[in-house]
Amino acid sequence: MDEAQLADNIAHVRFTIAEAARQAGRRPEEVTLVAVSKTMPVALVRMAYNLGVSHFGENRVQEALPKIEAFHPEGMYWHMIGHLQSNKAGKVVAPFDYVQSVDSLHLALALDRYADQHGKRLPVLLQVNVSGEASKEGAPLAEAPELARQVLALPHIEVQGLMTIAPLVENAEEVRPVFRKLRMLRDRLRIELPGGAWQHLSMGMTDDYSIAIAEGATIVRIGRAIFGERVKKGGFQ
Repeated sequence: MDEAQLADNIAHVRFTIAEAARQAGRRPEEVTLVAVSKTMPVALVRMAYNLGVSHFGENRVQEALPKIEAFHPEGMYWHMIGHLQSNKAGKVVAPFDYVQSVDSLHLALALDRYADQHGKRLPVLLQVNVSGEASKEGAPLAEAPELARQVLALPHIEVQGLMTIAPLVENAEEVRPVFRKLRMLRDRLRIELPGGAWQHLSMGMTDDYSIAIAEGATIVRIGRAIFGERVKKGGFQ
């Protein structure tokens, strides 16, 4: 992909975000764009950064670390958005600025321990499996309040909100209830657990981010609409 195409893609995504926000009676700047750069070379990340994107999301620790080492200028933020095993917690605390996929107390405890060692307070989102799909990671919806209460007690973890991954459907409108339930949970936690910031709802990807914004998303995770189809093993699109 050349710079002109990437610039067009980013502009289109930003326009769509702005339109969805305005139609929902919200300000476009309330929504943070996280460009999902998994499988993409660091050259494209650098190009997107130079075009004004400052937040990037990665799913796999081993793929992300060389990119972050190669390119992490001031004012750029890396998000771990994929499933994270607790035995890899020590590898993400220093290089990543946010972990959006905290789905268990076991993982949170590991992150807290390593954050203490690095002298930082790690911003996280709690991942909730709103849809209940067996293939999706995340704490079950009914167990999320207790997980939130436990994680809030950790001194080196800063809970900033919730994240979910919606089901893949042909009609994007079908996922609206998933996004709405996450927002309702966030609103409930704001009242029941005021110790958390609870400002963020990370929900919505390329196929459904307009609906997510209408339902209150403050972070959207966009890969394909920015970078095109992911490169698969062997180099084929």
